[in-house]
Amino acid sequence: MFVDHAVIRVKAGDGGNGCCSFRREKYVPKGGPDGGDGGDGGNVVAVGDPSRHTLLDFQYTKKWAAKNGGQGLGANCTGANGDDIVLKLPAGTLIYAESLPDEHGAPTATPEDRELLCDLQEGERIVIARGGRGGRGNNAFKSPTNQTPREHELGETGEERRIRLELKLIADVGFVGLPNAGKSTLLRASTRATPKVADYPFTTLTPQLGITELDLERRLVLADIPGLIEGAADGAGLGHRFLRHVERTRVLVHVLDIEPADGSDPIANYETIRQELHAYSSILAEKPEIIAINKIDLLGDGEPNGEDAKTAMAMLRSSLKLGAKDQVFTISAATGAGVPALMEACYELVQKAKKQVASPH
Repeated sequence: MFVDHAVIRVKAGDGGNGCCSFRREKYVPKGGPDGGDGGDGGNVVAVGDPSRHTLLDFQYTKKWAAKNGGQGLGANCTGANGDDIVLKLPAGTLIYAESLPDEHGAPTATPEDRELLCDLQEGERIVIARGGRGGRGNNAFKSPTNQTPREHELGETGEERRIRLELKLIADVGFVGLPNAGKSTLLRASTRATPKVADYPFTTLTPQLGITELDLERRLVLADIPGLIEGAADGAGLGHRFLRHVERTRVLVHVLDIEPADGSDPIANYETIRQELHAYSSILAEKPEIIAINKIDLLGDGEPNGEDAKTAMAMLRSSLKLGAKDQVFTISAATGAGVPALMEACYELVQKAKKQVASPH
């Protein structure tokens, strides 16, 4: 099950109390203070784990707490530090700190008041709630004027926070298009291209990742974004949640059904999705795009390079006023025809996008 958002409560460990103790041994009836310090409380740590791809663990477990520090002991023994608790999160998770609710459970701040703690990257570690410091034992308070201090400190309380987690998939290529355009079929066809594949459990209602290796040294991470609908940028359907995942992709593949079952116009369908991308984010709309005219197998000769496919491509280019640099491919995700060439083009465009990010000027 894919889950891309969760709200949890985290509590770092409290520091242990310092000890008030005096050395009492045979022949040392009036030894000095020997109360040890308390141990520090454990932290709550978030880690970007490459093996995690969903926030499902945090959908059902809402409270996460680190261990408290141990109490200080006599003989100047310091209490043990509390163990950290490590939250393993998918790379691409946004971690927000929100105000804790009041005693009645009502929110004390608006969502706009939340603080972005981290945009978690693979392998990154960040402390999201810090453990309390251990209190000092009475040995720390002795002085020339106070040889037998009875003062000692209580441990500090560990931080407690309400945390909002939002996952944005990180992928090289994102498949977008209307429902039933064939995106999921294309993902399966793409990730069958080589035997080394990570094709995670699929559902048409959630974003899905797949990995294809073009050869031993070249691979692509693909994201199938569930079908967008008109009004998605305004939140229609689950538009905001789906569009959020497209933001992290380097290249878009717009999957276009050339023979829609509902009899709709492929050109109008293409323009609908482009309008939604523009409405949601101008940056999103400007991402490099490849158009994949899908379901060519339903046309007369069923060949990606056949006359019917060429006619469909010419019609699309003319209607959308596409230039020579605009890449259009004819494919059949069902049969796999034309898919390898599409993946090669995606790889080249991804590499170009990476170079532009590395040297924007």
